[in-house]
Amino acid sequence: MAVSVSVALCTYNGAAYLEEQLLSILRQSLLPNEIVVSDDASIDETLAVLERVVAAWRTEDSAHVVDVKVLRNATALGVTANFEQALAACSGDLIALCDQDDVWWPKRVERMVAEFTRRPALQMLHADARLVDDAGAPLGPILLQTLGLSEADRAAVHAGHAIEAYLRRNIVTGATMMVRRELVERSRPFPPAWVHDEWMAMVAAATGLVDLLDEPLTDYRQHGGNQIGVTSLDASGKLGRLSAPRTARNARLLARAAALQERASGFEPAASASVLALIDAKLAHERRRSALPEARLLRVGPIVRGWRAGDYSRYGLGLQDVLRDLVQPV
Repeated sequence: MAVSVSVALCTYNGAAYLEEQLLSILRQSLLPNEIVVSDDASIDETLAVLERVVAAWRTEDSAHVVDVKVLRNATALGVTANFEQALAACSGDLIALCDQDDVWWPKRVERMVAEFTRRPALQMLHADARLVDDAGAPLGPILLQTLGLSEADRAAVHAGHAIEAYLRRNIVTGATMMVRRELVERSRPFPPAWVHDEWMAMVAAATGLVDLLDEPLTDYRQHGGNQIGVTSLDASGKLGRLSAPRTARNARLLARAAALQERASGFEPAASASVLALIDAKLAHERRRSALPEARLLRVGPIVRGWRAGDYSRYGLGLQDVLRDLVQPV
């Protein structure tokens, strides 16, 4: 029996790019059965663009039926809550997450559905993407290259040990994801400390099988107005992080680790004892980092002990995080 596919598309003042994204969905080699649009109180022409594009497509291609459901938020929920609402409203067996300003390659749905069909245990799949500017022109690097994905992390994901990679840092971008609907149900409610895509990826990796497609299936648009965009890990980006204040970032990492540890024991299906131990150790690591003293010289001892124990490599960015903890101002 063929699986059904939903698209969870969140919009917010996206009139400038929405038409191109919608057409790329409606021209897929394998059409989705349903598009759920959750609009987060847009004040531009976003909904008018949506209605116009869908109506024109239905007139041109009456042979294919794609159900379009629109949720209108009177008050903005924010990115994570808006995606949670859209995902919860999807009825498909598989759900593709979708940003308003990207462009899907023609076989994105077909390629990902084939993987889920071939591998019934697969809970979440993400892919690479081509970075483009506001006009759609390629910027050069691809997404995972820009994120600095290591070969060790890539190998861990392919080998079924994605939790080890995800506990170091997020490498999953929602605009490239497809998930089983039951993963959404198991992941809700999304904790406030987490972004929707990172949280679902973590739940999937802790409780089942996830994987990465080493190929771009999306043009990921970077235009300066992205609600969530790419953070480069090139040399200039790394140097800039060393001078950034550490307090807010460490508090955020601690809050995320605490929320994960609190929820992990109740995951269904249950996470293994080894996974729960990794999550506990991640929380302990972030607690130690957040408790580092203001005086840089006093940080040296606990940081060196954490480095020697391997915690900075297992639960963070290794030497980069060591340097951050040594030199960042409070």
